[in-house]
Amino acid sequence: MRKIDGLLEEYGISHQNPTNKTIHWFCVPAIFFSIVGLIYSIPPGPLASMDFLLSSFTNWATIVLLLVLYYYITLSVPLALGMFLFAAVCLATANLLTLFLPIPLWLFSLILFLVAWIFQFYGHKIEGKKPSFFKDVQFLLIGPAWLMHFIYKRLGIGY
Repeated sequence: MRKIDGLLEEYGISHQNPTNKTIHWFCVPAIFFSIVGLIYSIPPGPLASMDFLLSSFTNWATIVLLLVLYYYITLSVPLALGMFLFAAVCLATANLLTLFLPIPLWLFSLILFLVAWIFQFYGHKIEGKKPSFFKDVQFLLIGPAWLMHFIYKRLGIGY
């Protein structure tokens, strides 16, 4: 069995209840985006000197997402491609929100993060099982891949 199959199966064990699953479809992407938004909000500092290399993509969120995507590549190249697209949407959305939000992106992201986690914990209370990341922190990255694998199944794409 491939490592990704085992991780998705183990993650799925604590996500059987239909209500909990529905909550995850909204909250996992919201949490992923909120973390991107929080990291995107960190001033570039030393990255600003690298602007000649990375142009307008020079921000901490891009650097962190490259590392996250490397992790996904080690698990599954097809899933990593889907996560790359989702990460790109998150970066573009963070950029747009910095232009149009009446509040700072970090504040919006923090509120979204807290609200989404409240719902996540509520979903797990309904489920009657603790979130998987209590057992292993890597499950924080498996949650988005778990959702992506359902999208791939629906589209008939192997992961």
